[in-house]
Amino acid sequence: MVDSNVWAGTNLRRAKLPAPLYRNLPPAIDVLSVSPQALTTSAELIRELRLSLESAVQRNMAEAILLSGGLDTSIVAALAVKRGPLKAYTIALEGAPAPDIEYARLVAQRFGLNQKLHIFNMDELLKNLPEVVKTLKVFDPMEIRNSAAVYIGMKEAEKDGLSTLLTGDACDELFAGYSFLFNLEPLALKTSLQKLWKAMSFSAVPMAQSLGMVAKIPFLEPEVKKLASEMDPSFLVVEENGQKWGKWIVRKAFEEMLPSQITWRVKTPIEYGCGTTTLPQVFDKRIPDEEFHEKQKRIKEKDGVTIRDKEHLAYYQIFRTVLGARPKTTGRTCPQCQYEAREDATFCRTCGAYPI
Repeated sequence: MVDSNVWAGTNLRRAKLPAPLYRNLPPAIDVLSVSPQALTTSAELIRELRLSLESAVQRNMAEAILLSGGLDTSIVAALAVKRGPLKAYTIALEGAPAPDIEYARLVAQRFGLNQKLHIFNMDELLKNLPEVVKTLKVFDPMEIRNSAAVYIGMKEAEKDGLSTLLTGDACDELFAGYSFLFNLEPLALKTSLQKLWKAMSFSAVPMAQSLGMVAKIPFLEPEVKKLASEMDPSFLVVEENGQKWGKWIVRKAFEEMLPSQITWRVKTPIEYGCGTTTLPQVFDKRIPDEEFHEKQKRIKEKDGVTIRDKEHLAYYQIFRTVLGARPKTTGRTCPQCQYEAREDATFCRTCGAYPI
């Protein structure tokens, strides 16, 4: 969005500018702009973002952090460890590609975190799925793939006698971290973000509560949210070196503090980072085709629920067992599962159907 306005200087990557502008740029400083007014604004934003997040973390100190090695959790960890010892929990599925392991290890080493890596297997996952489904009241595969790993990490912290956990939630929603936002014009980007802000919720909060713990989310502190809401969207998505980056201003604000591999790590969902993205293939092998088709048909006839694949079936069976029959609905319902959905929703939180 800023590809014709902003460039970055020493130790900062250049935004994509028309070639003639490069020849006329003055010597680099921290953050420069073709417009003096934009220069002041970008410098102020970086300063305010650092101050607001430092204050937010200070007010949300905890005993541990769920550390993926992504940009968001790494920033929180780097700020929190300044205030005292911090234990970091990193989670991965046994036998699956899990890039979080190496990124989290890099962050733990850089900031002297007491890191615990927990590799869980399918038996442990299946044992914990009923509580995850019961707490979140969903059988959306994507939500469960992401949340089950978080829940297992929380349980590890709870076993160690800890009761408070930091997370990096809300940074993607506030500062445009999702790739589906990258090609929007500034006004459309701002409108889409405002819709996200109204609908955003984070599974870490109820899952922690179910374990008698507290999940703390510094990015949700009022001054951070206010800064994001008032920010020119041109500072959120920027093209540099031929690639578009979300959360651009966040990356710039903390790039001197973090390893470059973390600052410029591409956003990946939890399921990719910890390996649970392989679960569709796992369930596909575990459930015979004949059993799947029989149950898929019966569930559609009896419950009016469309089961999309074998993983979906596994989660729905748990969902139906722990939550019972569908309650009466009074508003809009999802056409694929018949559970209630918000009037303005484009996807179903319960079953994951999109679009609805």
